[in-house]
Amino acid sequence: MTIKFGNAPCSWGVEFADDPRNPSWQRVLDECKAAGYDGIELGPIGFMPEDPTVLGDVLAARNLQLIGGVVFRPFHDANKWDEVKDGALRTCKSLVAHGAKHLVLIDSISPLRAPAAGRPDEAVQLSETEWHGFVSRFRDIAKMGTEDFGLTVSLHPHAAGFMDFESEIERLLAQVDDKLLKLCLDTGHSHYAGFDPVAFMKRHRERLAYVHFKDIDPKVRADVIAKRTDFYKACGQGIFCNLGKGMTDFKAVRQLLLDTDYNGWCTIEQDCDPAGTTSPVGDASANRQYLRSINF
Repeated sequence: MTIKFGNAPCSWGVEFADDPRNPSWQRVLDECKAAGYDGIELGPIGFMPEDPTVLGDVLAARNLQLIGGVVFRPFHDANKWDEVKDGALRTCKSLVAHGAKHLVLIDSISPLRAPAAGRPDEAVQLSETEWHGFVSRFRDIAKMGTEDFGLTVSLHPHAAGFMDFESEIERLLAQVDDKLLKLCLDTGHSHYAGFDPVAFMKRHRERLAYVHFKDIDPKVRADVIAKRTDFYKACGQGIFCNLGKGMTDFKAVRQLLLDTDYNGWCTIEQDCDPAGTTSPVGDASANRQYLRSINF
């Protein structure tokens, strides 16, 4: 087993490229390296420079490797298909320019689904026609990333979107060719949605191409689900805690990856409020130290 650990701009609160509260991209790279990581994700397209010479020089100077990038766009909304395609195309170009391999697809948060985050029995469902279009949009972007750019494209379930709960993840995976679309499981979002990430990874190990390590505070989770708290407010309340402090059994994750010869990157994420009082570099460092303490 050869696993390399990276981090992502969302650990510094960077969810949207144009958020004026964002730290500078240079600071994120500096602190990622200082916290003990060898790689980093791109973050939302437009946060880091899209000119490959600019970003490439800065990555090289810090001895950081670009791991992949996320398309966090409204796949559920047919009227925003151009927005999804634009984000995906630009992300693919940036990844290829720096030799990154992972394109991660996430259905962004929907106001219709946000109140039911963590409540699968109450979640609004897409109609059959809407579901067909939803799946087709994932399939089309996965095909572009795989066939046109040579990337490994993975589905990432996410709280408060339409690709969140276990049954809908299973349904979509069954309807898209596994040669086009792999799986990136996020341990924290799995717990948010109410299912066991280790059991899910075991069941889909052959399709698992990438893992996001995230932990979740059970007390905060229970509170935000009960109160139907907005996802980003929940992040500000510390729903995603330091690794080893929450619900995820990382020793079991380690054993599963070891037993099945997982090779490649795992990315640690701890979504937070960019204007919050936490120390992203401190949390990133503590998370890396925790993984070392369990021989990861």
